[in-house]
Amino acid sequence: MKKSLIYTRTGDKGTTSLVGGERVSKTDVRLEAYGTVDELNAHLGVLISLMDDAEFVKLLRNVQHCLFSVGAFLATNQENKMFPDSSVLTAEAVLQLEEAIDKTDSSLPSLKAFVLPGGCLAASYCHVCRTVCRRAERRILALEEQVGIAVDETIKRFVNRLSDFLFVLSRKLNQMGDEKEIFWDKSCK
Repeated sequence: MKKSLIYTRTGDKGTTSLVGGERVSKTDVRLEAYGTVDELNAHLGVLISLMDDAEFVKLLRNVQHCLFSVGAFLATNQENKMFPDSSVLTAEAVLQLEEAIDKTDSSLPSLKAFVLPGGCLAASYCHVCRTVCRRAERRILALEEQVGIAVDETIKRFVNRLSDFLFVLSRKLNQMGDEKEIFWDKSCK
């Protein structure tokens, strides 16, 4: 197998190719959507490097694979090229996140106030992942609303559940690290 070129020079004028070959501006809302998903995936890689719990690491690695499928779907113009069924995100991926949320949350104390991002390093970075995930969700919805591209419902549910999971995981990581949660002081004192 021939090694691919890292640089092609085809994007030097501000355009890039979607899956299927169509060229679009690098500022296109579609690129904003799958680029943010890619950014989230990179942040999750850092989070994984900060964690020791094998079960959570395995789950997050699976999430990374799912996010690659999400990005590939978003990068494919469905009018020009059919997205392969083998890469379609399934309802099982959403269910796996829901089960992880329920299991993790059941071991945490009830919330009585808003939690500030922070605590141990892994929990703090988990909050970074959560906020990037929320931005990815907004970019995906903008793609659908502004361009009229139908985004698979499973993708929207998956990204929404992922941000919920990351919130619960941040709390769990603080608990595992014996860090107290920091609650919002409404008086700002």
